[in-house]
This record gives sequence, C-alpha cells and structure tokens, in this order.
Amino acid sequence: MTVSRVVELEGHIVDSGMMQAAFGIIMDYGGSFDVEVFDIGRQKHEESYARLCVSADTDENLQQIIHELHQHGANPADPSDVELDLAPADQVVPHGFYSTTNHLTQVRYDGTWLDVEHMEMDCAIVIREDETPPRAHTKVLNAIEAGDRIVVGNAGIRVQPPERPRGQTGAFGFMRGGVSAERPSKTTIQQIADAIETTREDGGNILVVAGPALIHSGAREELARLVSAGYVDSLSVGNGFAVHDIERDLYGTSLGVNTETLDHARHGHKHHIYAISEIIRAGGIEAAVDAEILESGVMYQCVKNDVPFVIAGSIRDDGPLPDTITDAIEAQNAIREQAHEADMVLLLSTLLHSVAVGNCLPSTTRVVCVDINPSTVTQLLDRGSAQAVGMVTDIGTFVPILTAELLE
Repeated sequence: MTVSRVVELEGHIVDSGMMQAAFGIIMDYGGSFDVEVFDIGRQKHEESYARLCVSADTDENLQQIIHELHQHGANPADPSDVELDLAPADQVVPHGFYSTTNHLTQVRYDGTWLDVEHMEMDCAIVIREDETPPRAHTKVLNAIEAGDRIVVGNAGIRVQPPERPRGQTGAFGFMRGGVSAERPSKTTIQQIADAIETTREDGGNILVVAGPALIHSGAREELARLVSAGYVDSLSVGNGFAVHDIERDLYGTSLGVNTETLDHARHGHKHHIYAISEIIRAGGIEAAVDAEILESGVMYQCVKNDVPFVIAGSIRDDGPLPDTITDAIEAQNAIREQAHEADMVLLLSTLLHSVAVGNCLPSTTRVVCVDINPSTVTQLLDRGSAQAVGMVTDIGTFVPILTAELLE
C-alpha cells in the first residue's frame, strides 16, 4: 500500500534548480513521483509551473519527503490552515514545532495567507491572534513565552525560495555567480560599488560586518572614509576590531605592528591593552571622542556621524571595552535588530562574526562576502541566498579599491 500527496512548484523553477532538487529529494528518501503537469516558460521573463504526485510506502516516509520538498519551495496543492499549539513554558516550544528556513514564508490562518515577519532560519513561528489583523512572526527559542501560539507540523505553510531568472539585469544582476578566485576582481568590485550606490539611492540600509584583519591589513582609513561619506548605515564588529582600530589611533599600531611600515614597535605588544585601559578610563568610545582622546578611525567616524554600531564580545576578549556587549543573548538580539534592518550586507574578513549575522538574514538580503580563505567565503554564502557574491581576495586590497570606486 502506498500513500501520496500532490505538490506544486511555481516560478523560475528550472533556472533556479528547484525541479532538479525536488526530483533528487524524492528519490533519495525512497519515494516516487509522477509529473502531472509541467508548463515551462519559453521566454526569459516567463515563469514555469509543475504539479507532482509524490508517493511513498508509509505515511511517515511521505511526511518526511513532503517536509524536505517544502524547504525547497514545493508546496502542497491542497493547503489547509496552519496547525497551532501553545508553548507550555517560557523558552519551551511544543513538540513538532515548525523550524524555519531563511526563505520568505507564509502561513495560512483562517483561510488567509499571512506573511511571516522577520524571517530568519532556525526559529519558531508565532501567531498573534490578539491583533487585528492577526500577525505571524518568527521568534528565537530563548524569546518564547508561555502561552505563545506556535506553528507545528508542515500544514498551511508556504515557503518561497529566492529565484534565479534568466537574463537577470540591473545593479544586482551579477550577484548570483557564487565564489571564484579567478573572477576579474576590478570588474566585480565595480559591480559591488554600483550595487551599494543603488541601495543607497533607494534609501536602503547597508550593514558592514568587519573583522580585525581589516585593521591589520591597513584598510582602516578607507573604511573610515566610507563611514564618513555615508556609505555605512550600521556596523557590526567584535571587541578585537574596535580595540585594534583604537590602538591604531592612539599608538599607530595594530597588535603592536605599524600597519604602514610593518615595523614592530618597542613594547608594541602592550598597546592593545593600553588602548583598552584608555577607553575604560574615558568611560567609553563616545566619551573618548568627545574628550578628543580618540581622533580618527572607524569607531571615531561612527560616533561623529551617528552610525550605530554593535560590538559583540567573546570568551577570548581582552578588557573588554565598555561598549562591548558581553552577554551573548543580548549581543544576539542587538545583531538581530541590525540584520532585520539591512538591505545589503558586506561581510569583510571575519568568519565567526559573519556566521552570527548571516544566521539572522533572510535569503533575499543582498550579501557580499570577502575573505582570503576560499572555504570561509563558500561557508558563508552557502546559505540559500540568491542575492550573494563572494570574492576570494585580500581585504587590504578590496576595501581601498571599493572606496576609490565610490568616492573618487
């Protein structure tokens, strides 16, 4: 005896690989399928439609297949309303709760499809029935409150992965090619600059996520110029980035090394801890700027130009600076708030911090990732985003060229 369910795929399902992915999932999980309808778009702008009857030996196996197909945008042809269950306690979700992807998602409630707000991966979906009209939004597990109405199972949920239509043009048309160390860097950086300009002209929000390597490589002044010129709307960094940026202003070094001459300063290994102590003594970064203790750099320009920044701490931090958020949950929430506002994100030579920010982004957010390590770029971009581009290059080369494209 077999059980079956009909699913539908719509959009640019051939170019995006959705059809191939669906066939592979069904076969990998031991199921079978019949293609009942396949209407393929014959022009670049035309979308396609497919209806598949998916079969399996057991209901459990079929549900497993449907769940996996669902994550790739294959939705049941006969949707019912979403299933809800109450959270039994704070930070406790019901068994079988729906764990989100980072793709745009809708849930069917009382016969109406609701857009799920603040999409990000690995969250629960909460329905607010006490609001008119009802709202659906994501919540991380540590924010769940007793009595929250949580979506469970897979019924009444529609996932919309970003598509890759043929002939994509415009400022963001290039952001679909993946990672390559052989791609012409100058051309790609020009395209990234055009995308930044377009985002800015459209009133979009640009978030920069940067690691200490940017300071070590000598690109500090160029990033500071971009902040001053209004090309950075928010900054997300770790304690190390901020410390080395400040050290460069106070002592002319980064980790004790002059970034221009590459000379090791006498007693330079103490400069970073001296820099931390000066900012603590001043009462924080903004206070140090106001007192004219800090007079240049990325953090200085953020304060002078009212660019909000989040400095997230870690277990390995020295100090840390007074502005560093040392509570991990508080830091996550601050990063999440930045990510939800971002229309374009630059991930500049920092793996762990970029992963933290990337976890909060929907798959439609435009992402540029730059790192000298190819595996870092691949890991960060392999998140299902269609609006992403990766460059394997030295951050000390990338930022100055990008700055020149934007400002000169």
